[in-house]
Amino acid sequence: MGCISLMRRRYYLKGFGVHLKRIFVPRFSMVIFVTIQTTKMKLLIVPAIFILWAFLFGACKSSSSGPKTFCDTSCLKDSIKFSGDHMLKPYVYISASNCQADTLLWSYNGMGVNRKVGLPDFLNTTVQLHKDYVRCFFKDTAYAWVLFNNCSNGRGYSLKLPFNKVNDIGRKSNNINNLDKKFSISDNLVAYTDRGNIYIEDMFTGKKAMMTFGEKLDIDYDAIHEYVDSVNVTNTRIWVKVKIKDNWKELEKNIVLE
Repeated sequence: MGCISLMRRRYYLKGFGVHLKRIFVPRFSMVIFVTIQTTKMKLLIVPAIFILWAFLFGACKSSSSGPKTFCDTSCLKDSIKFSGDHMLKPYVYISASNCQADTLLWSYNGMGVNRKVGLPDFLNTTVQLHKDYVRCFFKDTAYAWVLFNNCSNGRGYSLKLPFNKVNDIGRKSNNINNLDKKFSISDNLVAYTDRGNIYIEDMFTGKKAMMTFGEKLDIDYDAIHEYVDSVNVTNTRIWVKVKIKDNWKELEKNIVLE
């Protein structure tokens, strides 16, 4: 009376590979033992499942993500259109083909011709544009400026389009455009660099100014922020944070556009 009966049995825990040899154990102790072993296995299995899930999720995420881009490179389907407020209605259109910027076309009522150029051939590169990263400025029916950044790498461009049949297009592929959040440029100005200097021009008057970096820099225009961190340009002052001999330096100059 009051004693716990003992049993001689051979126990197997199926699925866990645990073999209990012939031993005398209290019946209630065996239940506790099995519960403990099952809990231990769960403690091992749950972290293993979590680690496997994290690995698969990370692999999937890394395979779907690509290099960082300047702006959205999703398919450009619709033409980007700009119109001036002159009575002869000057306009600039950028059409799309195969999800990329294709043809640049500009004219006005009475010009007598639609001038156009294929952007990939003219710029010697594929151009990925987003409508929010293209700007256009009209100077009556004299010319229009088109500023944009290539979404794939952030490189800045400017095109000066003459509203006549003979003058050449003004083209620069080394621009510092205020479409880049780290480049603050007054809206009437266009800025660019030749790796040794920074130049600015008033798009409406044609007046210019410049500031030197003091030496030629090995700037990669496709990765300009490696050498030019930030810029602030107004009609009276140029300020630049630029890397010179592996050191970041702040340069500034008061200017007069002329």
